[in-house]
Amino acid sequence: MSKAESAQATPASQIFDRIWLSIAERRLKPGTRLKEEELAEIFDVSRARIRQALATLEREGLVTIQANRGAFVSEPSVEEARDVFYARRAIEHRVVERLCENINKEHVQRLNAHVEEERNADRQGNRTDIIRLSGGFHLLLAELAGSSFLYGIVKDLISRTSLITAVYRSRHLHNCGPDEHQAIVEHIARGDTETAIKAVIEHLDRVECELELEDDKDQSSSLRAALL
Repeated sequence: MSKAESAQATPASQIFDRIWLSIAERRLKPGTRLKEEELAEIFDVSRARIRQALATLEREGLVTIQANRGAFVSEPSVEEARDVFYARRAIEHRVVERLCENINKEHVQRLNAHVEEERNADRQGNRTDIIRLSGGFHLLLAELAGSSFLYGIVKDLISRTSLITAVYRSRHLHNCGPDEHQAIVEHIARGDTETAIKAVIEHLDRVECELELEDDKDQSSSLRAALL
């Protein structure tokens, strides 16, 4: 296959998925340099295609691009991890409060459909979808709450949380629980604000408690070993 044909066959979105999954499965450690030329060779695509994928990873907070140095897997600190979860508890408290005040049948249907997608991804063992849908549930809560301000904050926090959990979470734990999400939906559907808020806070507490807030010396720093 020629380089041009390969570039057409491997879109930037697939490169994004492969790199993200390697981070999520902790095969690429924080601080690993993502060399354009090496990635282009691994995926057999142009460096322009690699730059597209890296730009998307940077927008998601997964990669840091430094002038004259290149791209690196982002390195969230333990302090940042704790701050992010502290902020999420405060913000999602308000999100759920607003949502319970304005919940309707369509909202409940969308939430239930999302949880079902999570269950399907879990049954299929699709790690990429599991990770995205887990964070996506909380983003959907913010969307349905009807505040663009809260939605923007939650979106940023979800991106940061995705990397934090990928870096610090135990390898055998890969989602934040469709069962817990379903319970939250049921409380919201009943308009039980106090119980719904309590469920969300306890849910976030559990996710944070599962983090291994220490360095992992076993992670690979080799792009080829992690991606192939």
